[in-house]
Amino acid sequence: MSYNKNYKFGTKAIHAGADPDPSTGAIMTPIYQTSTYVQESPGKHKGYAYARGKNPTRAALETNIAALEDGKHALCFSSGMGSMDAVIKLLKPGDEVITGDDIYGGSYRMFTKIFQPMGIKFHFINMTDASNISNFMNENTKLIWVETPTNPTMQIIDIVACSKIAKANNILLAVDNTFATPYLQNPLALGADIVMHSVTKYLGGHSDVVMGALVINDDALYERLAFIHNSCGATPGPMDSFLVMRGIKTLHLRMERHCFNGKQVAAFLKTHPKIEKVYWPGFTDHPNHEIAKQQMRDFGGMISIVLKDATIEDTFKIASSFEVFSLAESLGGVESLINHPATMTHASIPKEERERVGVVDNLLRLSVGVEDIEDLLADLKRVLG
Repeated sequence: MSYNKNYKFGTKAIHAGADPDPSTGAIMTPIYQTSTYVQESPGKHKGYAYARGKNPTRAALETNIAALEDGKHALCFSSGMGSMDAVIKLLKPGDEVITGDDIYGGSYRMFTKIFQPMGIKFHFINMTDASNISNFMNENTKLIWVETPTNPTMQIIDIVACSKIAKANNILLAVDNTFATPYLQNPLALGADIVMHSVTKYLGGHSDVVMGALVINDDALYERLAFIHNSCGATPGPMDSFLVMRGIKTLHLRMERHCFNGKQVAAFLKTHPKIEKVYWPGFTDHPNHEIAKQQMRDFGGMISIVLKDATIEDTFKIASSFEVFSLAESLGGVESLINHPATMTHASIPKEERERVGVVDNLLRLSVGVEDIEDLLADLKRVLG
């Protein structure tokens, strides 16, 4: 099948980058398990010389991910953190970054423990009102880093508004699109310069691979990131690339079920007497719900809840009592997971900082999978009563 960039999302997911193998006609992209490539003469080769730089399986996946985000270029990394690391390496000592006060704990740890000591300054601010960004802009600001929805309180950040500020100040806007996926949200179309994914999550979708990705339209910016990508070497292997390509072929189907199940679970939890608060952007009373409606096609399967009058011991007991939901880090797989951010994914954030934005000890984050909704609801009812 010849690929057409105008195909709809599901067709892109299955066919973009997935050309039949020219030597055998194999419909699945081969796993090119090689570290080096034979050259016709020194420096003369067929586009591949050493696998850290390029690998045909990875190249096919990068074409696929770029197509899903309606982007021109993509780069895959050995982890989501590896992809973030490459973006921050675009900066130099003295540069400043504006980012949210509710972001993934690993992002906060990288920013504060790795790059801040190297002379890059980070402002962690409330971005739910994008105009607040302007209060922290100065001549040293070079990047706005956005998560939306955020991890774990599902804050919705206005990407278009952030883009206008970035462009007016001639700086970069990067958007972590992990929670939404390209099925629900396309930041490049909303004005972002860089889209980042923890491919480990929904794109892979089966909890069997660790990977990250960046998607870019600008050729010069792509070349800068590709140089970092090759030079620093955080590149994934061909088997991981194959697994993600296989996972992406069902992304649209999985996301439909994640969204359906997420809506049912959120509605159940919102009226439960043991739940004090439910964070899910599909509720009309969720902050910036109208913005979510504008920039997202649906509201996803990520939900966070605050247990009413629960101690941390109570919270641990509840988190450990499920049968269908598994207590584990990560998210976005076909199986439902439950997580305690304060001691797991966000433990690197100081207690007073995380509690200020709502990441309290009695908060749990749910990644609602694609199991039968009746079983998920029964599991919740059994544990919560």
